[in-house]
Amino acid sequence: MSESHASESNDAETAGDTTRLAFVCVQNAGRSQMSAAFAEREVERRGVTNVEILTGGTHPAGHVHKGVVETMSELDIDLSEKTPQEISTEALESCTVVATMGCSTLELDADDVDVRDWALEDPDGKDPERVRAIRSEIETNVRELFDELFDEE
Repeated sequence: MSESHASESNDAETAGDTTRLAFVCVQNAGRSQMSAAFAEREVERRGVTNVEILTGGTHPAGHVHKGVVETMSELDIDLSEKTPQEISTEALESCTVVATMGCSTLELDADDVDVRDWALEDPDGKDPERVRAIRSEIETNVRELFDELFDEE
């Protein structure tokens, strides 16, 4: 399973045929990292093709939050080697759907980008039970997004 992070190098030839999903928050150290991981899992589980998952932040942190790494590891999802990174407006404007985590001030010029604000609580510094609840909400949001975009029959 390969994960695509935000980058300036978009493949213009395949961009029209690819569903691009971006998960964005300020630090790219918690909610957006969990969202991208669940999206990658959905891609694998459903066997969907031509999907690119991006994740990034407007002001990236130095590392993924420890509590997030620990809580995701309970589901055998390893975020320990992930590095928060910045995501460009250009990359976001090439997406099909951009999900913000409740902390974004994004202003995109692309009319054909579906921007959704999931209004999620920041898990940083929360106790493990609260992080698990946020994780569960994210997992549901991602699953429902994939149900909508890639209707399973």
